[in-house]
Amino acid sequence: MLSKAAAGRYAVGAFNVLDYNSTKAVVQAAEELAAPVILQTSAKTVTFWGPRALVGWVTELAGRVKVPVALHLDHCKDLDLIRDCIEAGWTSVMIDASARPFEENLALSRQVVEMARPKDVTVEAELGAIVGVEDELHVKEQDSHLADPRQAMEFCAKVKLDCFAPAIGTAHGIYKGEPKIAYHILQEVATSTRVPIALHGGTGLSDEVFRRCIALGCAKVNISTQIKYAFIDGFVGYHNAHSTQYDPLKVLQAQFDEMKKGIAGNIKLFGSAGKA
Repeated sequence: MLSKAAAGRYAVGAFNVLDYNSTKAVVQAAEELAAPVILQTSAKTVTFWGPRALVGWVTELAGRVKVPVALHLDHCKDLDLIRDCIEAGWTSVMIDASARPFEENLALSRQVVEMARPKDVTVEAELGAIVGVEDELHVKEQDSHLADPRQAMEFCAKVKLDCFAPAIGTAHGIYKGEPKIAYHILQEVATSTRVPIALHGGTGLSDEVFRRCIALGCAKVNISTQIKYAFIDGFVGYHNAHSTQYDPLKVLQAQFDEMKKGIAGNIKLFGSAGKA
């Protein structure tokens, strides 16, 4: 999926789902636009619902459509949880050991690759610190650091990654100012490693920034915060407008519609519509 995207200079949307309704919104948007898509789960989401429940939803929904659907574990630091997800049926996992020294990050990432390969599960890893909030870990902006292109080349050569997330100046959560993207690092890393690049912290970036990053090699774009906002706003917005109605299915439908609208817009922007 990502190799095709990198070669075609478009990106596959990777959307962090929260429940069955959000999962359904992503899958239906992808099907209507004939786009490949990645369903992402945070470690917190997996812990909350349990691996088997999540895999059950994805298997059931993905089985209805003809477009390719991947299930990816996002930003996980727990090797036991990664192992549980691999065993449960995830098709891709991310080991995030970026807060550790380079050699430890390298060793842990290789360990996950060795764990995943026998199950034909792909692996993403991160180098540098992507600022913002990653589950319960708050990365202070002043402590963040961008990926070193030379280390990135060594890292990808030794780990044999399927997807690489270098820190290039994007952030998780809502941007409080204009992000300063290190396009030169992105271009050098993408060219030297020849590994599909994941763009983290996608919510709130301008269309121009998305297009430039994708043109330089980003084949996977993560969208999480946007889904969270649509999840809450769709639900609350309907109830505020119809405060005397207590029909849960109508509220859930409004929530679904709000999430799906944003997801469809992303798929079109990333250039993956029609690429299934």
